[in-house]
Amino acid sequence: MIQREPADIRARIQAAAGLSLDRLPMLQLIFDRLATACGDALKHRVASTIFYSLSGVESGRFGEFLDAYDANAVVGIFHAPEWDGHVLVGLDRDFLFTMVEVLFGSDGSEPPVEDERAFSAIELRVAQMVFEQVGRALESSFGLVSQTPFRLERTETRMEFAVIGRRSNKAVQAKFLFQALNRGGEMFLVIPQSVLNPLRPGLAKVLTGESTARDPRWSQQIAAEVQKTEVTLRAVLEERHLTLGEIAGLQVGQVIGLDATPTTRIKLEGNDRPLFWAHAGQAQGSYVLRIDEVINQDKDALP
Repeated sequence: MIQREPADIRARIQAAAGLSLDRLPMLQLIFDRLATACGDALKHRVASTIFYSLSGVESGRFGEFLDAYDANAVVGIFHAPEWDGHVLVGLDRDFLFTMVEVLFGSDGSEPPVEDERAFSAIELRVAQMVFEQVGRALESSFGLVSQTPFRLERTETRMEFAVIGRRSNKAVQAKFLFQALNRGGEMFLVIPQSVLNPLRPGLAKVLTGESTARDPRWSQQIAAEVQKTEVTLRAVLEERHLTLGEIAGLQVGQVIGLDATPTTRIKLEGNDRPLFWAHAGQAQGSYVLRIDEVINQDKDALP
């Protein structure tokens, strides 16, 4: 008699209950990286300022996600061979119209296109270009948890043909907002739950910081720009507290006595924060300051 190993009951229960997005913190990080990568890939192609941002993540039924974009989007079907599964990326009508304007140098002075016509050959070619960039961005973003290429198999303009599973199957959808020329559109990514289930352990991890190596040239450039920042220093010889009545009684020509002497320490401030204690002196006919010590911010900055 052949004995079979018992099925993993916990995995079956989890699959039946659906994905709890709160327990998959890495998924949010991956989608954020995807938005950044998509924006960076387009910056060298356009002259206008563009923004990609993650606008929301939700779980639901695959068919319900597609019905919301019926006759209003172009979708690309990607195959992830290492996962033995497919994912779907869609661009709504406003996204494509805005992208075409940006790529062809529009300045945004014309009103946005509001047309329910079929997509033109140029718009479909632009969609193909965007899908190719998104495929590379998906590979780099999901590389945090699993290495796999994303190969574009086909594009569809009718949602009933964008089939990568049963309409009743559970899936996760991420929506991304694309903005340019004071208008924009939406990109959406739909991943079946059956594809994400094997990735649960990696997606459940919590990263305190990314371990990617820093670019030394970028670090040097940032440091150089920070060091060019102009800061105004103010030397405070003495501070005196007066009442509002005393200030109102001040007159032109009135002499205000100070307790400071030539040996009194002077406080150097920057952005209203005490920085150094210094002493005043003279050199070549001008007043100068010699820094004595750093002021301890946690203590009283009085001399």
